[in-house]
Amino acid sequence: MESADIQKVMQLLPHRYPFLLVDRILEIEPNKRVVGLKNVTINEPFFQGHFPRQPIMPGVLIIEAMGQAGGVLAASTLPEEEQGQLIIFMGMDKVRFRKPVVPGDQLIFELKVLKQRRKILKMYGAATVDGHIVAEAELMAGFQEAI
Repeated sequence: MESADIQKVMQLLPHRYPFLLVDRILEIEPNKRVVGLKNVTINEPFFQGHFPRQPIMPGVLIIEAMGQAGGVLAASTLPEEEQGQLIIFMGMDKVRFRKPVVPGDQLIFELKVLKQRRKILKMYGAATVDGHIVAEAELMAGFQEAI
């Protein structure tokens, strides 16, 4: 898979509106890296309270969106017979926020695999707007049988 539209993303992730935070996968190299996209609009429900006079995307949601792009990468690492397993966000380290993300921004997430074990994937992720890093983190995802 070289890219994925929203329909394919929804096949790979269990998230749905208003919590599906990835609009498209631009590039994917299974077991290596993924590049995802999120268009940030004023219509996002979190902007009603964060903050009404100066809307800023919450940092935790930037990391969640990054984690969802990483979830697509993690799903691409599973062998065919294990497809459909739930991918769980297990942890984050070295999280840094560099600049605020506001309506009208286009967030680009790039995640690279750092380490992979059978049931755990560790990735480095960076979120950028207009080529400038707005957030970065190391994320861990785990695989679990779907309930």
